[in-house]
Amino acid sequence: MPTYHLNVNSSRKMVETEADTPLLYVLRDYLELNGPKFGCGLAQCGSCKILVNGKAINSCMIPISSIGDAEITTLEELSDNKGKLHAVQQAFVDEQAAQCGYCLNGMVMTAVGLLNSNPNPDEMEIKTALQGNLCRCGTHTRIIRAIKTAAKSL
Repeated sequence: MPTYHLNVNSSRKMVETEADTPLLYVLRDYLELNGPKFGCGLAQCGSCKILVNGKAINSCMIPISSIGDAEITTLEELSDNKGKLHAVQQAFVDEQAAQCGYCLNGMVMTAVGLLNSNPNPDEMEIKTALQGNLCRCGTHTRIIRAIKTAAKSL
């Protein structure tokens, strides 16, 4: 079985698995990281979003063999070691932008990825970035407000 060396959450991790194993399974099952969620398994819902080199991607369809030395960041890495939330996480709390939690990982990781590349997005840019995330609770206006709030504090 092949061995892979991953850069995950500022640490080097070694994993033995088949080349076609989805990155989501490696993160959850082998590395016990619970931020990314299994939602649809088809890259349609956004629940499995992570950052790869600062860009938000769906991890459910990415085989581990394609990651190489990329820097992987999951929800667990966003807050600092002292318990202080990332600005996006804090804004989601402050704006009460979460309800059931199905979309939360994807929304937060997408927002961080967006703000990494565009620190001052307008509402249309935020909506466009969020298109790959399903939310069934209807908190869209609060999510957009939270991302705007986070942008101001970063």
